[in-house]
Amino acid sequence: MTNELIVLSEDAQVRLDVYLAKALSITRSAAQTLIEEEKVTIGDTVLKKRYLVCEDDCIHVEIPEARPCELVPQEIPLDIVYEDRDLLVVNKAQGMVVHPAAGNWDKTLVNALLFHCAGNLSGINGELRPGIVHRLDKDTSGLMVVAKNDAAHQGLAEQIANHSVRRVYHAVVIGHLKETEGTVNAPIGRHKTDRKKMCVTADGREAITHYRVLREYPGFSYVECRLETGRTHQIRVHMAKLGHPIAGDPVYGRKDQSGLSAQCLHSKTITFTHPISGEELFFESELPKPFSDFLNRLEQA
Repeated sequence: MTNELIVLSEDAQVRLDVYLAKALSITRSAAQTLIEEEKVTIGDTVLKKRYLVCEDDCIHVEIPEARPCELVPQEIPLDIVYEDRDLLVVNKAQGMVVHPAAGNWDKTLVNALLFHCAGNLSGINGELRPGIVHRLDKDTSGLMVVAKNDAAHQGLAEQIANHSVRRVYHAVVIGHLKETEGTVNAPIGRHKTDRKKMCVTADGREAITHYRVLREYPGFSYVECRLETGRTHQIRVHMAKLGHPIAGDPVYGRKDQSGLSAQCLHSKTITFTHPISGEELFFESELPKPFSDFLNRLEQA
């Protein structure tokens, strides 16, 4: 499959591998592999990864046929909110890992999807992450959209890149925020000493989170967060940066009296345009029981 990408002005003078990672919603290493295999061209010219893209460049990317996936389909219950021939929206359970990685090679969302979809998933994001356009942390529950074919994946990836996918999360954070609503605009990158963590850093990637306080309780606040970008651990890092980490977050939080066994963060709603039909779709999910039970405890305190 060949994808044609037209470079917009805001992406001009960005390194080719960085641009492809964003435009195709793939990892930077995957983008570099495509470049090294001479799958990325402008006209008859094969591009190198250090090439700086220019406005109005017409870049052709040849996506190789997905190799047979060695992952084992597993019959794991899924909460499917919506499904058609091109995509599905799943309400991911808290504690479920999205795709295989060190320490979690099976019983992931991908294993479950391979069984449910009989292997019919987009191959753009590689054999270990078929169909995955965006992800949620293991202990973050809620809505995710999954692509069944490359055309749907490409269309969804473009919407994520231009910030037209609207994702709203609900969370409980420790303490009371100074402002009842606001925006955190702080770049996020890999932590310099703890490579499993992310942090706000000057050399990180742009990260923007809009928040609004829905309700205050003694020692806690119930907040709504809307993502403008989608960096790894973004809401968790940004709330911690404000001094109000997610309740129950074992990585960026602090010891509290919540009694939670996992973080209180849920992908509540998602709105996007169907990449094939053009229809605008909106989905909303209920809070998971541990989250709603905790809110009830706060209400009664």
